[in-house]
Amino acid sequence: MRKINEIIVHCSDTPEGRHTTVEEIRTWHLDRGWEDIGYHYVVYLDGTVHEGRPMNIAGSHCYGHNKNSIGVCYIGGFKGVDTRTEDQKEALVDLLVYLKTEYPKVRIYGHRDFSEKECPSFDATKEYENISNMWE
Repeated sequence: MRKINEIIVHCSDTPEGRHTTVEEIRTWHLDRGWEDIGYHYVVYLDGTVHEGRPMNIAGSHCYGHNKNSIGVCYIGGFKGVDTRTEDQKEALVDLLVYLKTEYPKVRIYGHRDFSEKECPSFDATKEYENISNMWE
């Protein structure tokens, strides 16, 4: 298994309310020449969590950080606007707590912390700081 020390949160940069699936994102990423969808988990508008790339394989979601990270993407966040539904907000917290339980030493970041993009469309590092600090 890979040594995981970061969880990086992303948004799909799709218009508010537009349903997008793992398969659709996989197609976008394959069209870019990637081997698979870049994210390990995708949170749909209804709050359901779907697996993307297998966890034992490094993602393709944050240049320079893929080897030791987990990529989590929520549907939405178009043009830097936080469009998360209440269901997505709850699901993201639940998923991040679960992942922190599985990988106690991880820190949670937003893609924006490592890139000039507005991804995700909120400050994930600050919002999930309490989860990052669990068990410390």
